Amino acid sequence: MDTDAITTLLQDVAAEVITPRFRSLGDDDVSEKNPGDLVTVADREAEVLITDALQAAYPDAVVLGEEATSDDPSVLERYAAAEHAFTVDPVDGTKNFVHGSPDHAVMAAELRSGEVVRSWIWQPQHELMYVAERGAGAYRNGERLVTTPPSGPPASWRVCTSRRSWVGRALGPFPELTMSWVSCGIDYPRLVEAACDALLYKSTKPWDHAPGQLLLSEAGGVLRHHGGPGYDPRHTHDRWLVAAPDQATYDEIEAGWDRD
Repeated sequence: MDTDAITTLLQDVAAEVITPRFRSLGDDDVSEKNPGDLVTVADREAEVLITDALQAAYPDAVVLGEEATSDDPSVLERYAAAEHAFTVDPVDGTKNFVHGSPDHAVMAAELRSGEVVRSWIWQPQHELMYVAERGAGAYRNGERLVTTPPSGPPASWRVCTSRRSWVGRALGPFPELTMSWVSCGIDYPRLVEAACDALLYKSTKPWDHAPGQLLLSEAGGVLRHHGGPGYDPRHTHDRWLVAAPDQATYDEIEAGWDRD
């Protein structure tokens, strides 16, 4: 499938099974995978449709879907070893979706030999499609995206985190951390668009970060673990992850963290 075909696939699936349920979910449409970890009928149906289409086009690829992996964690091992793989997050920001927030997204990424080569982030309520291809740039609805580093001193930067326990914490010379949009499919585009100056994450599941990793890097940004290692989209990690619009901003975050 070419890039446009997968773009259309995500949009069509969202229009068919996700958007009709937005602000229309019944009690039986929402359940918990783990305490506080919600899943909806829209998540499950969308993932099946996207996975089936990708698997039909690429029979030898491993498709790592968030919901399928929750049911069968062994998929992670096959995905990590695969020469060709996809990640699928059918409704990124499920809590937002359940609570009626438009800040949710449908995401996919393609990996070859462990590196993300194409990615898609569709925000159906905002009608924004973000597409990135390795070596070819990052785009929003066809418009080329380039990151903008913060212009003021670190004391004026907006550093966001999805880790609720860190909200309000002052990190080095930076202002108190503020809550991100709590959806990687919203967070990464907002960082690229300079709505915030850096992002801090603790959870690093591939379906959450692989799409944003390529979008950010192709726009000029940096995604690295605290302490320096680059983000590896094949694995989960128990290390803080720092997303920044350029290397200089990342270095400032690291230095401020070390002084904290």
